[in-house]
Amino acid sequence: MGKPKLQIIVLFQNLGDKQTYYARDPAPPLSGILIAGLTPPIVEVELLHEMVRPIDYNTDADFIALSFMDFCAPHAYEVAKKFRKLGKIVVAGGKYPSTFPNEVIPHMDSVVIGEAEPVWVQVVEDMVKGKLKKVYKAPFAPPLDNIPPPRYDLVEPDYAVPVVTEATRGCKYTCSFCQLTIQSVPYRCRPIEDVIQDLTATSQLPFHKRKMAMLYDNNLGGDRGYAKELLKEIAKLKLWGLGTQFSFDCLHDDEFVDLLSKASCGMTFIGLESLSEPSLLSVHKRQNRVAEYQELFEKLKQRRILTFTGLMLALDEDTPAYYQNLPANLNKIDPSTILLSIAIPIPGTPFHKTAESEGRIFDKDLSHYEGDHLVFTPKRVSPNDVFKAFRKINRIFYSWKNILKRWWRFILGYSGEDDILNLVFRTLFISYIYFKLSIFQRDHAKQKVYPRFDSD
Repeated sequence: MGKPKLQIIVLFQNLGDKQTYYARDPAPPLSGILIAGLTPPIVEVELLHEMVRPIDYNTDADFIALSFMDFCAPHAYEVAKKFRKLGKIVVAGGKYPSTFPNEVIPHMDSVVIGEAEPVWVQVVEDMVKGKLKKVYKAPFAPPLDNIPPPRYDLVEPDYAVPVVTEATRGCKYTCSFCQLTIQSVPYRCRPIEDVIQDLTATSQLPFHKRKMAMLYDNNLGGDRGYAKELLKEIAKLKLWGLGTQFSFDCLHDDEFVDLLSKASCGMTFIGLESLSEPSLLSVHKRQNRVAEYQELFEKLKQRRILTFTGLMLALDEDTPAYYQNLPANLNKIDPSTILLSIAIPIPGTPFHKTAESEGRIFDKDLSHYEGDHLVFTPKRVSPNDVFKAFRKINRIFYSWKNILKRWWRFILGYSGEDDILNLVFRTLFISYIYFKLSIFQRDHAKQKVYPRFDSD
């Protein structure tokens, strides 16, 4: 007899199997390949990302491990119900099960609470022995050393950048909308040699997919000294492109920005959130200064680093006049790409507690808490103001005319001294990333967001 089989499924659909949407995201989530890397060899492992392909309920897997966030929870319960009816053993983990285990436990055979590294081997061993416990609770904020590399070989070919990992966990800031504020955990750094080991555990991938990587940290610059040492080591890998995420204030540190460039960083995700100072203060995002946006974006363009910036609508200090001027102001500060979303009062966050205490939450369906629905009443704008602003901003920003204009400004903004061959290669490579991100955001708005407005 062969080994029993474990299928790890990272859920993505929030409105069930009948309203599926498959994304064009260039990189997979980390959770599935991380869990696969932790899994002992007593089981065969399969991995399925619901972001790019549907669940196969006819799988021959004996065990199912579901990883999901809050907006996928209702869908997760239906998925677990179907699998359990087919005689499969279903285990759940991830941010939502860890935060609200009592909501999840009735729907699963077992639930992992907390960061899986200290307990996952035991979960799998108990599963195979038929001694699975209902709950496994990991120690709070465990050390991050000796974590095995993710299983990049299991990532679907749909993803252009399968090499994703993390160097740190946590964030030193306490933005009121952020899930990290639900349960405060210390900011922790992994050993640099472990991160490098992850980035080089790629021998089973095609050559071109070994040369690009993403660091999925909440805030890589939370410990600037650590981040600089890590970037120096990453620079030695001679990657074609690296993606990172950090807070806006890191850009004041010229050495940090220079080291990003030397490490071949081609794209950064930064939480812009708003171009309104009152709105930023309303969500405790004091590390951002609107007056600095244009200068700091220019600093990245000079080093040929794209910016992918989160921008929220429906914050409590937003006004109709702010929305009216937003397209022009975005053009002025000139981010490369934006991730436009509607503010989410994630259950358990200070933002949620405030909106709930004021009786402003009118939609408690968790499947709507993904940034595409308005689930609460804003203070100074109407729902129609929010929907109109979303359409207007997205359509203007991601019109082909403006996509091409921003690309040209980005190309002209470079002030490096590469030789001609490197300059041409880097220009082509960064352009590929830029257009892929832009097309992804256009496609997401048209397929997944605008239909929501029409039905609300």
